[in-house]
Amino acid sequence: MMDIVTPVTDLLDSTHGKPKLLVVDDQPINIQVMYRCFAGDYQVFMATNGEQALAIAKNNPPDLILLDVVMPGLDGFEVCKRLKTDASTSHIPVIFVTAHTDPAQETHGLNLGAVDFIAKPVNPDVVRARVKTHLTLKFQSDLLRKLVFLDGLTGVFNRRYFDQQITTEWGRASRNNAPLALILLDVDFFKLFNDRYGHQAGDDALRMVAQSIKACLRRPADLVARYGGEEFACILPETSHEDALLIAHELERKVRELALPHTTSSVDGVLTISIGLATRSADGDGEADVNALIGLADNMLYEAKRNGRGCVCGAVLAKVA
Repeated sequence: MMDIVTPVTDLLDSTHGKPKLLVVDDQPINIQVMYRCFAGDYQVFMATNGEQALAIAKNNPPDLILLDVVMPGLDGFEVCKRLKTDASTSHIPVIFVTAHTDPAQETHGLNLGAVDFIAKPVNPDVVRARVKTHLTLKFQSDLLRKLVFLDGLTGVFNRRYFDQQITTEWGRASRNNAPLALILLDVDFFKLFNDRYGHQAGDDALRMVAQSIKACLRRPADLVARYGGEEFACILPETSHEDALLIAHELERKVRELALPHTTSSVDGVLTISIGLATRSADGDGEADVNALIGLADNMLYEAKRNGRGCVCGAVLAKVA
């Protein structure tokens, strides 16, 4: 039976520290007021126009946005509309903060997808209470959504979540000119392990391998998912090829150190894994896509198997001439 407690606890820590708020207002004095309200308990980011707010929300998504309505250029309504029509930002709750309390405007904003309206001048206690309420609702929604993406056997993320996140991280790496590493790993001779020790022992082994991998990924943004039957994948955002190689070798060593007997393996007397690593460099090729990264990691995994298994093979995604 899967121990669901640990994965759920991890998922609840979805903010990886203090929750992130984005305050959007063209008046610096209003931003200062909001900053004083929240700086002690939250990470506060600031934007003074709609275009800047959209860029921050896409590249460094906040947990909640406090958005002024009346701004030059893109007004708050248009910013909210664009946030809600973009899949990468549609889940972020928006609270309008405005001096205009016209019921028609409030209705329009709520119809666009905002969760609340707060009138200026703000009452610090009220605005803090409303933000806390909407963050709680948001985190509960995040948790329920992520539970759908958990693998029932191992407690790590499933293939569906991997497919979603690798595309998201590729897009982020491309926009920010950042490196992105992908590890694919396969439990060596797992069918023989099942035949020798039974499927219950095989399930237990997969759970132990999954938790061993997870323990090696120490940064909040790093992700492990069950990729297939006995295959796992690790997404390592903003990780150089050299650092990813160190992590890959640590993964191989940690699984070997579990010392799970595997007498029918031709690699060793214990359970081992083969690892393929592919990295998009910081100045990655604009012509490549995420499928090229996955394909290279898959090729490196097969190379590791051809080299005798129980080892690591890796390469950097080559630029198209």
